[in-house]
This record gives sequence, C-alpha cells and structure tokens, in this order.
Amino acid sequence: MTEIVKQHLIDPGICIRCNTCEETCPVKAITHDSRNYVVKAEVCNDCRACVPPCPTGAIDNWFPIAPGKPWSIEEQFTWDELPAPAAVPVATAIAEPEDVARLTSEATAGQGGPVAAPWSAEKPAVNLYNEKGPITATVAGNFRLTGDKASADIRHIVLDFGGVHFPLLEGQNIGIVPPGTDAQGRPHHVRLYSVASPRDGERPGYHNCALTVKRVTEDHEKKPVKGVCSNYLCDLKKGDKVQVIGPFGSNFLMPNHAGSSLMMICTGTGSAPMRAMTERRRRRIDLKEGGELMLFFGARAPDELPYFGPLMKLPKEFIDINFAFSRVPGQPKQYVQDRIRERHEDVWRQINDENCYIYLCGLKGMEKGVDEAFRDVCRQHGGDWDALLPQLREKSRYHVETY
Repeated sequence: MTEIVKQHLIDPGICIRCNTCEETCPVKAITHDSRNYVVKAEVCNDCRACVPPCPTGAIDNWFPIAPGKPWSIEEQFTWDELPAPAAVPVATAIAEPEDVARLTSEATAGQGGPVAAPWSAEKPAVNLYNEKGPITATVAGNFRLTGDKASADIRHIVLDFGGVHFPLLEGQNIGIVPPGTDAQGRPHHVRLYSVASPRDGERPGYHNCALTVKRVTEDHEKKPVKGVCSNYLCDLKKGDKVQVIGPFGSNFLMPNHAGSSLMMICTGTGSAPMRAMTERRRRRIDLKEGGELMLFFGARAPDELPYFGPLMKLPKEFIDINFAFSRVPGQPKQYVQDRIRERHEDVWRQINDENCYIYLCGLKGMEKGVDEAFRDVCRQHGGDWDALLPQLREKSRYHVETY
C-alpha cells in the first residue's frame, strides 16, 4: 500500500492576509505573493507555531498526499480555494489530554454524547496548548458576582494572554492546571472551565477571556470538601500567573448565520457560555441580523445568580429573560423547567423554528427536568418529544453540557 503523508496548507478562501503566520514561522516555511500565503512543503517541520496567532483558522489544514508529490508553492499561488484532498483527511489536532476527554465525555453524557456544531458555526481552534506546553496567562481581574450574604462565592476571573493570540469561540472550554501535587505526590488533574467571553474577548482588541468560577466547599452530597482548582482560581490576585491549556470543544458552538435564534437554559456557572453567546450578539446588535434570544436562568435567589445586574440592563426586545428562583422566602420554589412550561407557546414555536438552536448548561441532572418540560410542552401542542429530540440532535439544534 502506498504510504500517505500530509502537507500543511493555508486556505486562501478564508485567509485575511494578516501576515501573522509568516511572521511567526521559525523556519521561514511560509511566504506569499500578491494573491496567496503558501507553505513550502520541503521546509515546514510541522512545529505548528503559526497556528495560535492565526485569527481565522485558515492556517489549520493538513492534507494527505502521495509521498514525494507535495503541492508546489507555484501551484498554491494559483488557488482561490483548497483542492480536494487526495485521500482521507489527516487528523490535524494534537491528541486531546486524557483528563479533558474524560470530562468532555461526562459533560455530554446527558444527551448520549456530543452533537455536531451548527452548520454555520465558526471553525474552532482546538488543542493548541497541552500540559507539556501550556500558555501562561496573567490575572487581570477577579470580581465576586454573587452577593455578600449569598451562600455561593461565584467569581468573574479575567485572564490576559499578553501579546499571544489565543483563539477562542463562545461555547469552548479552557483547561486550568493547578500547581502542586495531591496527597500521593501526583500532579493535580486538569479542570475545564467554559469561556464566559465572546470571541473578541472581554476587551476587544486584547488577548483575554473571562471565566465564571464557583468556589467549591462541599460535594454533591453536601459533605465538606475543598475544590482544589476552584479555590486556587478564586484566591488568585491581579497580576498572578496561571497555566492554561486548550482551547477545547468543537460542538457546543453558536450559529453564525443571520436570522438564527438561541434558546439558552442554564443554572449557576452554567451561565458562562450563555453570557459569551449573549455578549457576542449584543456587540453585533447594530447589524440587525435578526433572530431571537430566549434565556431560562435558574438560581436559589437573585443575589446568587451570576450576571444578574448586567442581564437586567439588556433591552427586552434584545433578549427574552426568564429567571427561576428556588429559595426566595415567601415565594414558591421555581426551577427552569417550570418557566419553560409557563412559556410553552413561545417554546413550542422556537422548537419548531429550524433556525433556533437550544443550549443547556449547568449541574448534572438538570437535563432530565428540562427534558420532561419539553415533553410536556410537546404534549400540550400535539407533538411528540421522543420523536422530535433525535431530529433536533441530527440537525445540531440541541446541545447539552452538564457537570
């Protein structure tokens, strides 16, 4: 059998000719003419130093070729788009760390595994930095989001990557490697955190992102326990350094096409990806791209709900917000599934809108309650949730991440 090797190529269809790849390449394998940026196959050593700085993902292509027959730079200069691969495409990403694969599997188990990203989602960069080669971030801010008397200490932590472009999309995760070792002397496990910022960061034009982190002081059975990574992050001060790996996640991504709608359902720190998606749409509000935003957001009480204040300032015509509080004195307990049932007419309409994409994120087990609520909504309107759900998954319209 003929051996197949791979060739690094730049997609001329989405390259913006910013020159970051040519500036970054340590072996001068990348060059350009007035039309295209190209890679010299005989020089490229597959170090991938050019990948993180690329703002579009155009750099992220490795195509299989027959040995000794790479595309020349003269051929690449003539392209308007990449040619069809000569064989099955080669996997380009570095292998996902074992901890990350395990956590991702657990997070998507509630829906039977990951669901493909919407057809119009931006192509994500993944696995750029691993435990052997993490990127160092500097803490630019650490702010408590919950009230002083709230039982939960939830924080908005801003990480700055300095002059290094760290491409992130709404819905992706990054890994944090807490320093030190456990009681057995082994390095601590990686922990994943959803990015709470839109793709251009907390401050557009700078290389930064925010995380929404809850200090863990008890386990799921309410027994006292000190979360290693959460307490490490919550105790960080401005100027502290953090080791980061990733980005991870290529499924829980938002659609990009005009007219697409989002239905977001979350509790607690599950609000992080919803905040990122909402902020992405808010920054583009003047473009009048259409579509609707509908949010179901649950917490014990208003002062325990992250981003409550900023959410209250958003125009009602921009986002349809439905809070559910389960521990407000004098009021009946209410959960997100209760609000979904109350809003059954609009929920039914959105479920049947091919341009509406549904996202769930929060504590493990919430997907069961939401699932029952959707089943009730369907039953009320003559639909069949058990028949509809596989169709939503097939169309990449139903995404779950619970932990």
